[in-house]
Amino acid sequence: MNSDIFDLYPGSSPLLVSLPHVGTQIPLELRGAYVPRALNVEDTDWHLDQLYTFVRSLGAGLIVPRYSRFVIDLNRPPQNTPMYAGSNNTELCPTRFFSGDPIYRDGKAPDADAIEARLASYWQPYHAALRAEMDRLQKRHGHAILFDGHSIRSQLPWLFEGKLPDLNLGTASASSCAESLRVALVAVLQAQSQFTQVVDGRFKGGYITRSFGRPQAGLHAVQLEMCWSTYMHEEPPYAVDTTRAAALAPLLRQLVQTMLDWKPDA
Repeated sequence: MNSDIFDLYPGSSPLLVSLPHVGTQIPLELRGAYVPRALNVEDTDWHLDQLYTFVRSLGAGLIVPRYSRFVIDLNRPPQNTPMYAGSNNTELCPTRFFSGDPIYRDGKAPDADAIEARLASYWQPYHAALRAEMDRLQKRHGHAILFDGHSIRSQLPWLFEGKLPDLNLGTASASSCAESLRVALVAVLQAQSQFTQVVDGRFKGGYITRSFGRPQAGLHAVQLEMCWSTYMHEEPPYAVDTTRAAALAPLLRQLVQTMLDWKPDA
């Protein structure tokens, strides 16, 4: 299913992979409000659509948005409440880069009416598609798993101290998926030593993981936040490092296969 907002490729398995921050488009009518630097959409989750393209061959579904998080962040609550209390956060319609610098020209940040319009045009269609597909999978298979894939620069002092672990698995503090699924994914991460990893650390899962993960209803959600340094260069033009990406690929495939193989406890 293709739309002006996203591309959805339904799968035959209970797994749906969502990549909410890979979009790079900014509508022409909005571009004049941004500082020139913002038009390079530097805080994109670069190349994840390439890294995860294999999931379709395994029977998993895939949904990929077209528009940048600088237009609206699909992984933030519609009420614009902070995801991580006590820390610096970017908003539903971000006004700052991850560096803390302003995205918009003076006086050009979206007001409440503009934010509501972006919710209706971009956020709601994406989430409606997620909901419909998860409901379809749950009805067909008895359960559904939403895997929310993300990536980020490994060091961003405005958002967190020091360097992030390479792989950050989030399950909303063990509430967004069945414990047996969480254990299986953690085992995959802990069985390898090439990449540092943490579970429910700085990134416990954003709005998508927290809102769609209802294991008691057969709906499971997990988030994986990866450092850019695991597969790409962290400075412009943000090119893929083929050696790093090749080393990461088998682990991503193993995580996805673990979700495909998992069955709910009887």
